[in-house]
Amino acid sequence: MFKFFLFKACYYFANVLPLKVSYAIANVISDFLYLSCFRDRQSVINNLKIILAPNQDWPKLTREVFHNFGIYLLEFFRMKKTLTDDYLKNNIRIENIEFLQETYKYGKGTIVLTAHMGNWELGGSVVTKLGFPLMIIALPHAYKPINDFFNQQREAFGSKIVPANIMVRRCIEHLQDNQFVAIASDRGFGSSGQMVDFMGHKAILPKGAASFSEKTGAPIVPIFLVRDGCNRFILKIKKPIYPPQGNTSLTKDEIILKIMNQYVPALEEIIRQYPTQWTVFREFAVK
Repeated sequence: MFKFFLFKACYYFANVLPLKVSYAIANVISDFLYLSCFRDRQSVINNLKIILAPNQDWPKLTREVFHNFGIYLLEFFRMKKTLTDDYLKNNIRIENIEFLQETYKYGKGTIVLTAHMGNWELGGSVVTKLGFPLMIIALPHAYKPINDFFNQQREAFGSKIVPANIMVRRCIEHLQDNQFVAIASDRGFGSSGQMVDFMGHKAILPKGAASFSEKTGAPIVPIFLVRDGCNRFILKIKKPIYPPQGNTSLTKDEIILKIMNQYVPALEEIIRQYPTQWTVFREFAVK
């Protein structure tokens, strides 16, 4: 419920007020939600206590998580008018774009693995603006007007959207055409995930990226758009992960787990580096 309230408020302020004023108001709203949403607040605290060393200022860090979620929404709503070529040049530093060029030349498609980190929605549009044909797997929102609005924002720069419930065939076709598929792989939904070691605990993470890689031979490239000051970002592109080649004695499930164990460290590294930019409001550790 807090996300719906924040959605409506940030959408309004993003379109009628200057950026700095909108940021300030988004922080005030986020503080209110931090105080009123006990379950989400406690989940964030519990996650941070696993990610970070002990004896931290947990309330302060948790408030930062709420602030970063509000700012993410604000930036997402402004994206159509702000994500220009000049903005891309002046406000977003890109690391290791050669990794995307490498996998594009490889010719089997590319699976972009990301997380609910920084501004992942803006990150998808940045990848598209860089010239890489991207299909985004999106979990449909229960409220159709919100779902439609989010998809319109995502598609504004040429990305294609496929709902998570019908993704398999379309994503395979997309990869076979040597295109890119983006999957957020840091938060499990339902019972279709894979149990892995994550942050020193057992957690169930989505296995879609590994499954598509095993099935199609497409490499996985972890990519994260993290905030680097006010309205500035770094697009961190990590080294590609290729599925096992040639004959192997491993079963399909063993290959999927092997691939996941290669990219889970990339998720752990980025979350530990930017813990308050990881805007996940449910506990990840299996109890």
